[in-house]
Amino acid sequence: MNELKTEFTDIDQLKKLTKQSSDFKSIQINTAGQQVSVSYFTTLIDHDLLQSNVMFPVQTRASLSELCQLEDIKESIPIDDVEITDQIEDIQSKLFKGYAIIQIDHHDRKCAMVNIANKEGLRKDNNTENEFSVVGPKVGFIEDLDTNIRLLRAQINIPNLIVKEMTIGSASKTRVAVIYINGVTNEEIVRTAQQRLKQVDVDVIFDSSLLDQFISDNSSTPFPLFLTTERRDRVVYALISGQVAIISDGSPYFVTGPSTLFDFFISPEDYYLPWILGSFFRMIRLFGVVFSLFATSLYIAVTTFHYEVIPRELLEPLILSRKNVPFPPLFEVLFLEITIEFLREAGARLPSKIGQTLGIVGGIVIGQATVMAGLTSNILVIIVAFSALSSFATPIYKMSNAIRFLRFPMIVMSAIWGGIGMCIGIGFLIIHITRLTSLGTPYTVPIYPFRVKALRDGFIRPSFQFLNHRSPYLRPYSLIRYKPKPVRRKKNDFDDG
Repeated sequence: MNELKTEFTDIDQLKKLTKQSSDFKSIQINTAGQQVSVSYFTTLIDHDLLQSNVMFPVQTRASLSELCQLEDIKESIPIDDVEITDQIEDIQSKLFKGYAIIQIDHHDRKCAMVNIANKEGLRKDNNTENEFSVVGPKVGFIEDLDTNIRLLRAQINIPNLIVKEMTIGSASKTRVAVIYINGVTNEEIVRTAQQRLKQVDVDVIFDSSLLDQFISDNSSTPFPLFLTTERRDRVVYALISGQVAIISDGSPYFVTGPSTLFDFFISPEDYYLPWILGSFFRMIRLFGVVFSLFATSLYIAVTTFHYEVIPRELLEPLILSRKNVPFPPLFEVLFLEITIEFLREAGARLPSKIGQTLGIVGGIVIGQATVMAGLTSNILVIIVAFSALSSFATPIYKMSNAIRFLRFPMIVMSAIWGGIGMCIGIGFLIIHITRLTSLGTPYTVPIYPFRVKALRDGFIRPSFQFLNHRSPYLRPYSLIRYKPKPVRRKKNDFDDG
């Protein structure tokens, strides 16, 4: 049994929970001795159909005192898909499919359900642009808040999905929504997010990324403390895990938190592949981050201070490659690293086809020219190229930028003190990230503080038989996501013999 499933005995209990969402509306129409209520989600319905085919006929019949039973409403509404029922399961299901619920008399168990779902509000080309994956859905968000909420409700079809709206920006008056799952997400996390958003005092909110910085626990760190994504499946996974999602109108990006360091190296594609392949690619991704961060600084430390650690077979090719280079390794590395950054920025600012051509041709031409001119060694060109490639393996762009930036302090430290400088830099880095928090949650959990159960979905992606519990560090109200059944071995016909 799914832990998110909520049992209701009547419509009033369902309304009590759904009224916590800002996009749920209930309109009261007074008639002669009776009261008619029309309830719906504003993000799921077609407002033109609501006004012309529901509200206008109901108000007209009510003014003429001809509205006595639900059958009268069914006859007056010019829509084929109208159903009268008292089954709470059907009412709950249809409500989240874009139906309006009409009741006569507040205490009546029966209601009329009218299909006024918005079927043309979703943009056809809302595929993800920056977080691409080969396997899995490619549904992304757009710049309309109501459409984004409708996309989430289409995936999470439960009344526990709560949407809290507020207005931020003294000049822009931007709508901002805080989304979470009632009964799963800890209320302290929700209150902290709402309190920080209410304290934001700015004139214009251009994008959700601004909110990320305003509500951050530490504004003096290069590490992103909230995960920013345009993928619907990533946001849905964060919500069912017990996190909070924040979105502003005019932005296609959601901000989810509390986030940990591991969240930025997990790709949704890991869960769409067999767990062995998903774990392998995740390990490759983590290794790529370490290589990208320390490869060039290790080259400087070895070639400047620690020639003795180089094997004899490799020492001669290294000496030959650096024989004609007039610069010390520090300037040699900085020249290539800055050149790579120039190519990246130029490729990102130019049109896509020109940018791709510039990146490929520019990298080949500049790399070959610098080696021929004796400005750099050919071994360093290979190391820098691998380092640049491995940085692209990070799924989240903000974390990739942080790794690109941190390479330069590590390069300087290794150029001054060699291997000891690298150790000092790593020590400062570890101390810094262990002091970071995201909405009050430690950034390095489950490594520090150490949580054994939360490690099951860390360095590797385990089988779904072991992913049925939510991470305990988020303090969710419901730890169990689902109850896996034991895998039974199917009897083979050959076993009969």
